[in-house]
Amino acid sequence: MNKWNFYTSKELKPRGWLLRQLEIQAQGLSGNLHKIWPDIRDSAWIGGSREGWERVPYWLDGFVPLAYLLQNEELIEAAKKYINAIISKQEEDGWLCPCKNKKRSEYDTWALQLITKTLTVYYDCSGDERIPEVLYRALRNYYELLKSGEIRLFNWGKFRWFETFIAMSFLKERYNEGWIDELAVILKQQGYDYGSETELWKTPRKLWRYKTHIVNLTMMLKAEAVSCGLLGEEYKNKAEKYRRLLDEFNGTVFEGFTGDECLSGISPIQGTELCSVVEQMYSYEQLFAYTGESCWAERLEVLAFNALPATLSEDMWAHQYDQMPNQIACKKLFPLAHFGTNGPRAHLFGLEPNFGCCTANFNQGFPKLALSAFMHSGNKIINSLMLPSELSADGVSITLETDYPFENRAHYSIKAERDFDFVIRIPSFAKGLKINGKAAESKDVEMHINKGETELELEFEAPVVLKKRPDNLFAVQSGSLLFSVPIKSKKKKIEYTRMGVERKYPYCDYELIPKSEWQYGLGSTEFTRSFSKIGDYPFSETAPPVTVTAEVRRIDWGHHPKHKSVCAKAPKSTKPLSDNIKIELYPYGCAKLRMTELPLLEGNK
Repeated sequence: MNKWNFYTSKELKPRGWLLRQLEIQAQGLSGNLHKIWPDIRDSAWIGGSREGWERVPYWLDGFVPLAYLLQNEELIEAAKKYINAIISKQEEDGWLCPCKNKKRSEYDTWALQLITKTLTVYYDCSGDERIPEVLYRALRNYYELLKSGEIRLFNWGKFRWFETFIAMSFLKERYNEGWIDELAVILKQQGYDYGSETELWKTPRKLWRYKTHIVNLTMMLKAEAVSCGLLGEEYKNKAEKYRRLLDEFNGTVFEGFTGDECLSGISPIQGTELCSVVEQMYSYEQLFAYTGESCWAERLEVLAFNALPATLSEDMWAHQYDQMPNQIACKKLFPLAHFGTNGPRAHLFGLEPNFGCCTANFNQGFPKLALSAFMHSGNKIINSLMLPSELSADGVSITLETDYPFENRAHYSIKAERDFDFVIRIPSFAKGLKINGKAAESKDVEMHINKGETELELEFEAPVVLKKRPDNLFAVQSGSLLFSVPIKSKKKKIEYTRMGVERKYPYCDYELIPKSEWQYGLGSTEFTRSFSKIGDYPFSETAPPVTVTAEVRRIDWGHHPKHKSVCAKAPKSTKPLSDNIKIELYPYGCAKLRMTELPLLEGNK
């Protein structure tokens, strides 16, 4: 049973910069894929001839909460069109996916696992009372087919078996029938046991395999939390054990893991697939809800405020497949990419760089983050993420006004028709916490709120610190925000059509060509953080809301031996080639070209 429960889009609404970010998403790829991308527009899920597997379920998983959080009727109607088409094509025995009966044994049921999860999201947003029966029939059919041996788990379904448990738990609360528990056992028996081969994580190789696929692994982190209840197993916090191991051998500065496409080591020039970022965020949202442990929410923040916006253009019309912490250019790599198993265009910005899975799947990132701002349990409400939001549920209204994480202040306006207990999660890095102007211990705020109106004003400091990285490199961090040397760039627009998919402005591909210096080391450990304001684009590439002033010196960093558009893994030399130069570091999520991991030069002050 979860420590905390999620609110729905009817109860929790975004405000401030978060609302603006979701509006940008709706105006960009997310809100237009069903108009421009054949794999969504003409999908077999709605009777078309294009892809009938994971892409529509992936897209709906983020598009549905986006539409309902924004209360955008046009988007809501588009979502209903797809949901209605999917439901109308459910077969008599409950089979839900667009696959002919004789082909079922060849159909990777990862798509079924995903669409059932997505339908629970749709139910939470819409309250559509058809959904429980649709899910009941679909999963009962899945159980019968698996139990009889007519189908088995293989490929992606085998490695993502636990994803089914989101919908199974939904059904268990409503039907509580024994076959649901039996299905849980079958799925685990036929699914892959990640704990059996963790040695594979320690020595990444340029070898594609499901066992080290980065998206499988970031999904897997929540497996125990979402499945142990139905399986009747004791929760042993395997996620923390696995996270530490993955971080040791494949960790990134933004608390994710390298995977371009499979685990790729700890170099800052290896890539991280966008799908893995949003799936790791979702895993951490589920882990915080299940355990109530603040570490998962804090790690979620670092991913959400750095890795997610970094790999999206500020207008969210283009995205990368792979991002790199030290990324000096985004140009096609010749003759072969330095990535583990991905192609030479995987780090370009565009509609569908490398593979289209991220085009569909990145949409869940910000909407599900917004739905994690407040949670509840019994008579207790927690502000789990300090995001500008408005909660209205069960006789309680809470309006949170804040520019966090760009500025560390928050104002709560509470109107309550009943007494309740309120918790505000305070990040571990917070210093000098003040509540209504009075100094308080820098820990989670827990208070009893009486019926009536209450105002709370919180502020704290987030000192600028150096984060140690491998190869004697460091990153500048303040709170949940990382800061990078921004590299000015020229965008080279690439418009073309391939395999019936058109790329044209604003959803064409882009190369980013560097136009400013990047070969620096840190010349001082003194930094100044400055907040200005949040503009039209919260993660603006040219006018970030917050910066850190740093002193750097030029060095001879050098390039990758095979690619002049990729920097070396570590500096060729740390001998200073200049006196200290003051520059403005940008938030990692704002700097599309950047140097994030830097050496600390001798003689720094």
